[in-house]
Amino acid sequence: MVKKKEEGPKIVLEREYTVPLRKGFLKVPEYKKANKAVKTLKEFLARHMKVYDRDLRKIKLDIELNNEIRFRGMKKPLSKVKIRAVKFDDGIVRVSLIDLPEHIKFAKLKAEKLEKEDKKKVEGKKVEKKEDEEEKVEKTKDNKEKVEAGKEESMKIAKQQSRDQKHVSKDKGVKIQRKALSR
Repeated sequence: MVKKKEEGPKIVLEREYTVPLRKGFLKVPEYKKANKAVKTLKEFLARHMKVYDRDLRKIKLDIELNNEIRFRGMKKPLSKVKIRAVKFDDGIVRVSLIDLPEHIKFAKLKAEKLEKEDKKKVEGKKVEKKEDEEEKVEKTKDNKEKVEAGKEESMKIAKQQSRDQKHVSKDKGVKIQRKALSR
């Protein structure tokens, strides 16, 4: 009997909401409005997704959602947002946008495509590296053989030259006269 390993926590609750944010951020100064909008969103989800002790740290926002709320700046956040909230059995709630803007969809697809190409390149490089290593090993063997052959050849030449010098007299009787002395 083979037991399967469970992949992460299981989904307990999944819901879609249109969350009004304006009521929450009307009460704060302009420069704090986007922060208050995020906090209002988390409070709404803590209340509606039955988060234990209404702990806001257990609610995790998606990057795209956060960027969409703050898209127009800190002073003018979105007044309402459509979201999908998923609660897992460990009590954590993950929140994401339902309707992604076109430019974000395009950017995601492009990023995924680039990641796939990078993976293919990395796999190709690994194969090439193995082949390159094998070629390097062969080249080093060939180079060692060439060096040894060159050494042997130079030794033969040196021996031949030494034999030839033994049979040649050092003084052939020719004297070199310097021109300065002959005048």
